[in-house]
Amino acid sequence: MHATSTVHAAEPEVSTQAPPSSDRKTFSRAIADLKEGLAARELWTHLGWQDIRQRYRRSVIGPFWITISQGVIALGLGLLYSQLFHTPIQVFLPYLSTGFIIWGFIQGCLTEGMETFIANEGMIKQLPAPLSVYVLRTVWRQTLLLAHNMIVYVVLLIIFFSALDDPYSLGTKEGFPDGACAPGLFCHPGLSWSILLAIPGFVLLALTAGWASLLLGIISTRFRDIPQVINSLVQLLFYGTPIVWPVDQLLNGGSRSGVSWALPFIKANPLYHYMQVTRSPLIGQSVAWTSWVVVGSITVVGWGLALVAMRNYRSRVSYWV
Repeated sequence: MHATSTVHAAEPEVSTQAPPSSDRKTFSRAIADLKEGLAARELWTHLGWQDIRQRYRRSVIGPFWITISQGVIALGLGLLYSQLFHTPIQVFLPYLSTGFIIWGFIQGCLTEGMETFIANEGMIKQLPAPLSVYVLRTVWRQTLLLAHNMIVYVVLLIIFFSALDDPYSLGTKEGFPDGACAPGLFCHPGLSWSILLAIPGFVLLALTAGWASLLLGIISTRFRDIPQVINSLVQLLFYGTPIVWPVDQLLNGGSRSGVSWALPFIKANPLYHYMQVTRSPLIGQSVAWTSWVVVGSITVVGWGLALVAMRNYRSRVSYWV
């Protein structure tokens, strides 16, 4: 009888260490996406330029049609509304033109920002690029359109420089007894080196456009009815923001005196403050410190919300599109 020996296979050791957690839903991954997107500057700048070229392909003057259309609209409405508001055309036309130029950037970033992922469905599914690339593409495209429209402002600045440089040009001396900065009225000191304040104003506006395009883009990709709602709100905000009508008309001494009660509601509109920090330096108006505080606060809070959305839903966008 032969003894049989049983060979027991060695049992594998069981590791007690917890598996590494995925970073798909962490702020570090969301921030890394933004860094990678900024690093891919050549990609989103090229795509933005291509969007403009594609829009005006086979056109003789190309993107300068943007400038021409902007100038025609500003001239037509400026001649009309300057008579309705009893405002000199030499100061109202630059006011109206800069308002349309900045509003075009805001509206474009909101409406196209909602479609930023939906419109790039094919690239998202085929190109392993950060999501922020498509947001930067949208903001860069709108910046290029803004740059073309600013040609209208430069022309008006050359023509009406003397009027904009006069502190009394935006109102009668009786309406501004203490000069252009009378208590309770808007301050119009005239053009100076403060025109450079438009640069940080636009930077804050562009940063806001970035987080708004990112946040609204994610939400609209998941819920396709949101763009319709936002488009309706944008139209309402246009009429509630001082773009084609001066805020001065609501104050004592304005042609619409007696309705100053509406001023607090206008100042509660965030877009009013964005218009102030970008447009006012360009036309010789001063900017209240409260507008800088409001704009800065909205920018910080907005990017916080955008990072939360990126952390939670970044990996789902490619499935939603």
